[in-house]
Amino acid sequence: MKQYEEKLKNYIKANNIEAEQLIFNKSCHSVREAAEAAGVSPEDLVKNICLIDSHDNLIVAIVKGEDRVSTSRVGKALQIEKPRIASENEILEKTGYPSGGVPSFGYKAVFLIDPRVLEKEIVYSGGGSSYSLIRIATGELLKANNGQVIRIRK
Repeated sequence: MKQYEEKLKNYIKANNIEAEQLIFNKSCHSVREAAEAAGVSPEDLVKNICLIDSHDNLIVAIVKGEDRVSTSRVGKALQIEKPRIASENEILEKTGYPSGGVPSFGYKAVFLIDPRVLEKEIVYSGGGSSYSLIRIATGELLKANNGQVIRIRK
């Protein structure tokens, strides 16, 4: 897990992204676990849902921790067929990070951000492994991934 955390730390530094990487001794894989580890509310967390389109391209749908992604809305927003959820192997292969630790930036993908994410000034996202998180301002997140703000939640 350390190699993934280190990889993300180096990416943040090399790209001058204002974000704080937090590493814990307990799992942050689920929203509940992550909120507990960071001592924040589940509403402060974002999930990065990895989807695959019909051409095998990665789409990352970023929603608040309590929300769920609508693959139909993602498809409509991108004017494509409804994408499917990526497998754990595809997630690692396409993002370079394991499921449960995928950050909201730092790899090639189409990033879609639900507008509710931007209601928060600061959010917590995957930090490279299931034992780490990134604390980042939502404005900085948008800058880091060049995401499109589109309603994608159910």
